[in-house]
Amino acid sequence: MEELHFSIVIDARKEKVWEIMLGKETYPLWTDVFMPGSHFEGDWSKGSKIFFLAPDESGKMSGTVFRIKENHPYQFVSIENIGMVQDGREDISSKEAKIYAGALENYTFKAINGKTVVMVDLSPVMDIPDDYKGMYEDMWANALRKLKELVEKS
Repeated sequence: MEELHFSIVIDARKEKVWEIMLGKETYPLWTDVFMPGSHFEGDWSKGSKIFFLAPDESGKMSGTVFRIKENHPYQFVSIENIGMVQDGREDISSKEAKIYAGALENYTFKAINGKTVVMVDLSPVMDIPDDYKGMYEDMWANALRKLKELVEKS
């Protein structure tokens, strides 16, 4: 699968968009599109580990483990996949965990005429079946629309 790029214009200053998009309390409000109960544990500081989690069918936490590669407040965040969480346990060494290791998610915030353009760039490290592309496109489009609505209403 090639790199995927998404963007949306939000009628708010980039500082407000940043705070709502990456805030501990507000992140779950727009990311439940990906998985109900989505949230993160950790922080967004450069070099730190962050867990993106949601309860699986049995109620145990599952998700992904990333490292914050870059963080330029209100401008840019780059996160790199380093593993996964299954059955509530971190896994960065199994064959399954390494499948997506190295994949990047980059978030760019650009101010234009009092509004903010949020750009999301996903860089996979391996070919993923093309049927996943449509799923990613739908989920990200819905998530960014939800983020826009959340920011503009607050």
